[in-house]
Amino acid sequence: MKDLKTACRLALVQCAPVMFDKKKGTDKVVGLIAEAAREKAELIVFPELVIPGYPYGMCFGFKPGCRDENGRRDWKLYYDNSILVPGEETARIAEAAAAARAYVSIGVSERDAVTATLYNTNLVFGPDGALLTVHRKLKPT
Repeated sequence: MKDLKTACRLALVQCAPVMFDKKKGTDKVVGLIAEAAREKAELIVFPELVIPGYPYGMCFGFKPGCRDENGRRDWKLYYDNSILVPGEETARIAEAAAAARAYVSIGVSERDAVTATLYNTNLVFGPDGALLTVHRKLKPT
């Protein structure tokens, strides 16, 4: 059996997302990981869908039997700003986790590269930057 530490320095990040902008959202997350690292955090936990933001209350123009053009544009923006795993954004977060030498748990909207399905995904990176786990939850949106 593996010996576990009796204590862990934890950073629980409560931050507003940069809505529907995966580049700026990733920039913000990387900066917050560095800030938590300066405080010697060993585990850094971000909220659900911090990249690209949680579309709470948005119906994307959908009513039973139809979707309007404005809703289609909003959906496309959300879809385009959902991230690929692995991808550019996960590479940047992995680098930040490795630089911080900390575990990082982060919620993102993931776009499957093959099926184009969107998932509400939790990613966990190790202190060496390795992507340790990908937990997907299908979103009704």
